Amino acid sequence: MNVFIMPNLDKNNCYDTVISVCEFFNSRGVTVFMSELYKSEFSTLEYVIFDNEEACAKSCDVIIAVGGDGTILSASGTAYLHKKKLLGINCGRLGFMANLEHDEIPLLENLLTKNYSTEKRMMLNVTVNRGGKSESYTVLNDVVISKPHNSQIADFIINKNSIPVSHIRADGVIFSTPTGATAYSLSAGGPIIEPDMECFEFTPICPHTLLSRTIIFSKNTKLTVHFVPASSCEGVFNLTADGNELKGIASSDSVEISLSDHYIELIDIKGGSFFKSVTNKLMKPLKPVWEEE
Repeated sequence: MNVFIMPNLDKNNCYDTVISVCEFFNSRGVTVFMSELYKSEFSTLEYVIFDNEEACAKSCDVIIAVGGDGTILSASGTAYLHKKKLLGINCGRLGFMANLEHDEIPLLENLLTKNYSTEKRMMLNVTVNRGGKSESYTVLNDVVISKPHNSQIADFIINKNSIPVSHIRADGVIFSTPTGATAYSLSAGGPIIEPDMECFEFTPICPHTLLSRTIIFSKNTKLTVHFVPASSCEGVFNLTADGNELKGIASSDSVEISLSDHYIELIDIKGGSFFKSVTNKLMKPLKPVWEEE
C-alpha cells in the first residue's frame, strides 16, 4: 500500500502526529509520500518520498489529511481529481469530518487489513457567469454568497429552471451538500442531513422575514442565483467556496448551483462515525484552544 500524507502544521499536535503516522506505516512496509514542500520539516524521515502533489496523488492508494476540517476540505480537491479514498486525522478543535483523533494512530491497522467502510460524499458544481464568460468550481462543503461589505442587506433571487424558488432580503445565502449541512448551514439554522443522501440545500443567512426556512433540493436540480441592484446595496457581492474567498460578483452576474458528477469517498475505520460525531462533537461544548492537547 502507498499513502499520501497531507498535513497542516499550523495545527497543534500535527507535527508529532505526522511523525507517528509515518513511523506506523514504515514499520509495516507501507510506502509514504508527502509533498516536497514539507521536505525540510521532515528531513529526518529518510524513508518518506517527497515529490510534487500531483505525483504523490497519482502514486498513492489512500490520501491521509492530518489537521482540522479545513485540511480535509483542501485534500478533498486532490482526492476527487485523482479518485483516491480520503481519511482524516483530527488535530484541530472540532474535526467533524475526521475519522480518527490524533491519539488513535494504532487504529490505522484497520486500514491495512481493509477492515473499514467508505462513505460516498456528494460535491457541488458552482458556475459563475460574468459578461458572457463563466468560471466553474467543485466544492465538498458549501458555497456562500454574501452581501457587499458596504451594504446593510441585499436582495437574492433563486430560480429553478426559470421558476422562482425564493426572493429574499438577507445578509447572504448558503448552498451546501449533505456534508456541508453540519458546517455553516447548521449555524444559520439549517438541518442535519445524512451524508450519503443525494441532495443539496439552500439556507439564507439572517433573512429579513419570519417565514424563511431551509429548502432541500433533489439531485437533478439546477439553481440560478440573481441579484437585485439597489441604491442601498452597491458594490461587489462576496463568494466563498469551501471557505476559500473567490473573485467577487457584480449585481449583473449570476451563479448556477447543482450537484456535481464528482464525489469523494471518506474512509470510516471506526464505523458509524457520522452519528458518533453528531453526538460527541456537536452536542457537547467545544474544547477551548488551551485544551488542544
